[in-house]
Amino acid sequence: MFGKKANKPRGDIDTLIGAETSIQGDIEFSGGLRVDGNIRGNVIATGENPSTLILSEQATIEGKVEVSHAVINGTIVGPIHAYEYLELQPKARVSGDVHYRVIEIKFGAMIEGNLVNQSSLESDEKVVETLSATSEFPNNSQ
Repeated sequence: MFGKKANKPRGDIDTLIGAETSIQGDIEFSGGLRVDGNIRGNVIATGENPSTLILSEQATIEGKVEVSHAVINGTIVGPIHAYEYLELQPKARVSGDVHYRVIEIKFGAMIEGNLVNQSSLESDEKVVETLSATSEFPNNSQ
């Protein structure tokens, strides 16, 4: 997880939604998308190549987000599905479940929802059985 630069988002931005722009409706994109404005609708990356969403501090998205890489410093009201890498910067505010493979959360970021690690769902080997506080410890002498 640490030191893998392949998981970092790509730096190319193909599309910019400016600070004074408001969009109502779903957006499908490929490549890189930077949002400085407001979107009321789903933001979904298409295509086979990795995609990157960058959401600036003043930007908001009200809808579902599905991308391979995301760097969030604004507000998202809805679920996030980051299939490779998600970075939540200090001003990030998320109201919705967050699905990720690799996540980086900076001090100050806020999440109201569940964190779901997609890597753990793909492999039965990473499932950890939890015990209630009143249960006995399992016998290790098998």
